[in-house]
Amino acid sequence: MSKITFAEQFRYRFDNFMSKGTIALVSGLALVSLAFIVLMGFFVSLARIAPLGDTGLNPFEAMWAVLMRTLDAGTMGGDQGWSFRLAMLFVTFGGIFIISTLIGVLSSGIDTKLEDLRKGRSRVIETDHIVILGWSLQIITLINQLILANANRSDTCIVILSPEDKVQMEDHLYDELGKLRQVRLVCRTGNPSNLADLGMVNIQAARSIIILNESPAKSDINLIKILLAIKNLPRLESQPYHIVAQVQDINTLDIIQLIGQDEIEGLLTQDLISRIIVQTCRQSGLSIVYLELLDFTGVEIYIHEEPSLQGQSYGDILLAYKDSAVIGMQLTDGTIQLNPSIERILQPAEKLVLLSEDDSTIRLSGVSKSAINHQGIQLTQKTAIATSEHTLMLGWNDRIPRILVQLDQYVASNSSVTLVSPFPETDIIDCLKTLNLEQQTLHYYQGSITERNVLESLSLEKYHHVIVLSNPDLDPEEADAQTLITLIYLRDIADRKNPNLQIVTEMLDTRNQALAQVARPDDFVITEQIISRMLAQVSEQKSLNSVFAELFSPEGSEIYLKPVSNYVNLNEPINFYTVVEAAKQRGESAIGYRCLKDAQNLARGYGIVLNPKKDELVKFSPQDRIIVLADC
Repeated sequence: MSKITFAEQFRYRFDNFMSKGTIALVSGLALVSLAFIVLMGFFVSLARIAPLGDTGLNPFEAMWAVLMRTLDAGTMGGDQGWSFRLAMLFVTFGGIFIISTLIGVLSSGIDTKLEDLRKGRSRVIETDHIVILGWSLQIITLINQLILANANRSDTCIVILSPEDKVQMEDHLYDELGKLRQVRLVCRTGNPSNLADLGMVNIQAARSIIILNESPAKSDINLIKILLAIKNLPRLESQPYHIVAQVQDINTLDIIQLIGQDEIEGLLTQDLISRIIVQTCRQSGLSIVYLELLDFTGVEIYIHEEPSLQGQSYGDILLAYKDSAVIGMQLTDGTIQLNPSIERILQPAEKLVLLSEDDSTIRLSGVSKSAINHQGIQLTQKTAIATSEHTLMLGWNDRIPRILVQLDQYVASNSSVTLVSPFPETDIIDCLKTLNLEQQTLHYYQGSITERNVLESLSLEKYHHVIVLSNPDLDPEEADAQTLITLIYLRDIADRKNPNLQIVTEMLDTRNQALAQVARPDDFVITEQIISRMLAQVSEQKSLNSVFAELFSPEGSEIYLKPVSNYVNLNEPINFYTVVEAAKQRGESAIGYRCLKDAQNLARGYGIVLNPKKDELVKFSPQDRIIVLADC
């Protein structure tokens, strides 16, 4: 190897110096400028170089003259004497080279810093804030719900960490949400599973953490990595982490439990949506009830301790509140019991699960016997005979196996389900043959659900329920557009062949709901609304996850909309105390009603009224429904 020359050593050290960044360059150039000014000042002073007529300059005066001409070339315009002019000309050229380079480096450094800020890489200095990890279709509804939930807080900060570009995220949020006053939104670009990026959003001091599903294909793998990264960052607050996450696979819940124990609430969102679709397809109006329960603008679910009611039966507690509706109990181990036996006694340390507009409206009122119109109670019920049901499912997505298994738990024997999608039969049957359906026979028809001739050939008159599913592999707008086409054809055919056909529609974007009104579907299941509202609810009250799991489970009590004639007389106005008492005598918990005359009126919530004031009189019609929690 040849000997390293001085020039090579200098070039190597110079390259290293230049690669150290703006601060090093500015510092180096500042020192070079200072050395140049000092040396030239002493040279001018010692050489007695001075303007014409002056005997000489002392070192400080000379350095000042050099500094002024270094910074401003025009300063030498009035100099006299060729020796002084030539010296100052040299100084000016040196200033142009050195100072201009310094200014250029400063300008470049500022541009680089602004670019870094634009990229969203600066640290967030917040505490008691809400952190959202990821970016998905649910983000707008989720933030809207968090804003409503924190309306009573004077200063709430929501921090979003996502691989998306910071400016694009901010533009999208501003376009959809406008200017916000009560809540501050802060966006940062980064990897949610990276320790440094999590530290950038100060996740250790966050009040709650919400993890969104960015990639359905590998979401649980990313979720586990994110949770491990969070757990590697020591908590700065006395309270444990409060993490809410979307989970795809039920087996992931076991891993989550090992990672975070009681700090992580996993929502099996795909499973919950499948259950909602199944329950909704059997009861018109049920999806509106669920959306109302999950929305912070109306009735909310609370878990409330009421020591004065301990020792009383659940049946008596049902009538203890005028402005709230009791729906169950939370046991001391955290287990939720919805609509327990009316003889069930509320034990010490147990809490009530109830519906109310706000926690401030949960007030005991009691009820006198005179408030209940016992003569207005009319307990009638037609004996339900289990009959086979026939369901038509249009479209294909990954939730279909779950939907079929859930539906099999509700229908009677000799039922059937017909699945229509554009994929070859062999691919679909191979995917579904392991489901072991007991009550239903599965039929398959290959065809495009957006073609009228395909829908015409399906003999809609023989079906009781139709479920139209969205394709999650498409852009949400395109998927909803296909759904709308299917709905328009479907309703036109059904009006001629089967006017009583109940149509349940899955949509991805809530903004397309109004467009679908022309097709008059009986119910919407808007995926992004349900998921985002659940995430927001559990992020504010982690114990609600157990309530939702119990509410949407096929076992135990569920929400039903039953004929009002099963409970009270229709000849006179009745208060809701009387309805609650009638439902109690049937072993049910009444939580509201539906007026059929408003079933198509969006402004009146499609006729759904949850948690009405119990002392207000209502005149029911024969087609109205009472909303209850019941075993069947």
